[in-house]
Amino acid sequence: MLTIYSEDHKLQDGKAELIDGQLLPPFEMPRRAEMVLERVRAVGLGDILEPDDHGVAPLEAVHDLRYLSFLAAAWGDWVKTGREHDALPLNWAIRGMRAIEPESIDGKLSYFSFDAGTPITHGTWRAARASANVALTGAARVAQGARAVFSLCRPPGHHAARDYYGGYCFLNNAAIAAQSLRDLGAAKVAILDIDYHHGNGTQSIFYDRDDVFFASLHGHPKQEFPFFLGYEDETGQGAGAGCNANFPMEWGTGFERWFGALEEAGQRIRRFGAEAVVVSLGVDTYKDDPISQFRLDSEDYLRVGRQIAGLGVPTLFVMEGGYAVEEIGVNAVNVLSGFEEAG
Repeated sequence: MLTIYSEDHKLQDGKAELIDGQLLPPFEMPRRAEMVLERVRAVGLGDILEPDDHGVAPLEAVHDLRYLSFLAAAWGDWVKTGREHDALPLNWAIRGMRAIEPESIDGKLSYFSFDAGTPITHGTWRAARASANVALTGAARVAQGARAVFSLCRPPGHHAARDYYGGYCFLNNAAIAAQSLRDLGAAKVAILDIDYHHGNGTQSIFYDRDDVFFASLHGHPKQEFPFFLGYEDETGQGAGAGCNANFPMEWGTGFERWFGALEEAGQRIRRFGAEAVVVSLGVDTYKDDPISQFRLDSEDYLRVGRQIAGLGVPTLFVMEGGYAVEEIGVNAVNVLSGFEEAG
């Protein structure tokens, strides 16, 4: 299986995130992608290529232009105020306040974000652009006939919506790739999100569309970040009614229950008639992940890969979460190896 990877991900190297009521070193760090790449090489998964530059048009097909302009300028605007440490938002427009974009960078950070766990640094925009190009290059290879490609994206993307960032995500790589596959000729595309956290951004982007089906297996929003999307009754609206499927599960969920949800999601994808599948590949469902509460073991991910292969359609794997750094490579590549073994 071909892997797409860019060294530019290292430019996103924040120093602090707000978690557990404290400013702590981020769990989302460059070492995550490096460990996955080391495992890809160790098992001989296949060739590793740098991404092509696909320009801004594919980003504009998914994200709001004002939001993209904000991301491109945010660090420069922050530094102009005399600050050179990580940029984090100050407050958010909660119920009863008005959603009007402020002029100051502090206000803009708050307007375009939904958490204080996603620092913007001097290299954020370049790293996010590279991550999107990794996804787009993988999508192009799938459209050209590859059975499967692994886009080793970092920073991740599935929490980023059309016009906001958060959850370590700035550009929604999976959504950008899915839209690209549509533009390259696939009539229907499915996104299967197996990250521990709900892909709120991906759901929001496609919620009223009937050409992209979204299925997500995740920690229940009554207990788990991002809290405010991911319930079972969110099934799409307008033309997209019935094209969104959430499978929220409580803390402590083990593999057999989780795998049953994966089987059901696969059945929904088959009925939808997807011609290609984008897998938001998060392995923070692992039992020892430091910020997650599911109980999957490393060997389980081989079976996950085999199950996804059973969908029988061209597949793009897009890296999302997973924060047990020493195990992330084994777990992510086990999914890919299981897929390959299934033939």
